[in-house]
Amino acid sequence: MPSASVYGMDGEIVREEELDDYVFAAPVNMAVLHQVVTSQFVNRRQGNASTKTRAHVSGGNKKPFRQKGTGRARQGSTRSPQWRGGGSVFGPRPHSYDRAIPRKMKRLALRSALSDKAANNAIILMDELTFEQPRTRDMEELIARLPIARNVLLLLPERDENVILSARNIQRVKLGNVASLNVVELLKYDRLMMPMASVERIVEMFGQDADDALQMKRHPKVVLRRQTRRADQAAKQERLATARAARGGNTTATDEAGE
Repeated sequence: MPSASVYGMDGEIVREEELDDYVFAAPVNMAVLHQVVTSQFVNRRQGNASTKTRAHVSGGNKKPFRQKGTGRARQGSTRSPQWRGGGSVFGPRPHSYDRAIPRKMKRLALRSALSDKAANNAIILMDELTFEQPRTRDMEELIARLPIARNVLLLLPERDENVILSARNIQRVKLGNVASLNVVELLKYDRLMMPMASVERIVEMFGQDADDALQMKRHPKVVLRRQTRRADQAAKQERLATARAARGGNTTATDEAGE
């Protein structure tokens, strides 16, 4: 089970917190990460580059010179592409670059990025993140006490004006919200910093129960089979743990009797 260090406002480690296996210990799928990141960049394009073909250029209704007798190639309009001021051939036209990505792929990519952060010890958890008043110096001093070498993505569970105003002028701090979590920002910044409430919110939004609730509408039988299989595995693990404990107790009792 993955874990991360929980820091206090003084920069000291308070405890080690175990993270959810489904969200923070998922296999890192590089192919899905590439597709989701590419689609996110492509969807930012406006697609408003435009050129005029000969149909859109004004003028050119009159034949520039007669058909025969001039020794020149025949021409029908001065707005043909070979003329100066003429239309463009195969130029860009306004269109959409949007690329749709399935919801399951987006959620898988987010879990892959979070798992990569957890595997590389790049997650910094805060026991609490509060400021009595907005002050940039307080945030800079806090970051200096934490193991942050370059830049950090600060994820908040909800809007906190004091934290936002304290961090928005620091160049290497990127403010974010759990509701707007995306793969590009997770991969762009070296460290992921968040209070414990953000972790709970992430597990609530992208955990196993959330995925089951989303799939229950369309594939209820698949979800029920999956839940039954997980319950059987948990019961098996519990039986094995009980058997090991019993064997350990019997061994201790036998050793005491022998003594």
